[in-house]
Amino acid sequence: MMGRRFRRFIGEIINRTLFLQMVALLAILWMAFSAAIFLVERGVEGSAIRSFGDALYWGIAALSTAGIADSPVTGASKLIGGVWIIIGSVLFFGIIVSTVTAYFMRPVQRPPDQLIESIEYSLEELDQLSVEELDLLKETVDTLIEHVEHIKSQRQ
Repeated sequence: MMGRRFRRFIGEIINRTLFLQMVALLAILWMAFSAAIFLVERGVEGSAIRSFGDALYWGIAALSTAGIADSPVTGASKLIGGVWIIIGSVLFFGIIVSTVTAYFMRPVQRPPDQLIESIEYSLEELDQLSVEELDLLKETVDTLIEHVEHIKSQRQ
């Protein structure tokens, strides 16, 4: 039961938020800033960044803010690194906050008539659902019935 709910949670995160797009953007920026650091630091005396692999490692270490990244040597690479740390950190933590917010605020934003239409559509598609989806639908309907009965008893 917990595995099914976790898969549903992950599916909803992927399908209803910009999580994957934001992670892809973060990865692209990581590559771009690492390439910039590599190009600026390449061949500089005393630089610990001697290969693109070193630059990729530096990009992850700098983003983690754990202080384990070697400092760039040139002024230009320090500027690039500082910009990467700020943009990368804001984007990384923004992904987490926005995904969680979007997931938990989604039910609040759905108008009741849209919810009813969604249920009606699902009922029309019953024969297309898998056994797991039917079990989940049954659990959801049972919970809905309990909730409606509870509300009715409170109002009486």
